[in-house]
Amino acid sequence: MSEENGVALEEESAVDYQAELEEPRMFRVILHNDHYTTMDFVVEVLTGIFHKPAAEATRIMLDVHKKGIGIVGVYTLDIAATKVAQVDIMARERQFPLKCSYEEV
Repeated sequence: MSEENGVALEEESAVDYQAELEEPRMFRVILHNDHYTTMDFVVEVLTGIFHKPAAEATRIMLDVHKKGIGIVGVYTLDIAATKVAQVDIMARERQFPLKCSYEEV
């Protein structure tokens, strides 16, 4: 349904494009407990990589310590994978076996 001025064609294209948009899949980032990584280092990771305030970082660290895991946040796939890689690099540099993973929500 094109018109000479092209207005109807542009409106139709915009509607088709909007219909194809989908919400991105979201992934939960999880820290796992071990018997060697210090609590201070976990808080440092949470404040440095995940930009958590000190109080929230301490709460998550205690979840990791007491429950075995702590949920750090929910992100899109690219961000979750990047955060997990950053934790892995930081832990290796400091010689801690801290494990971080992500799973689809």
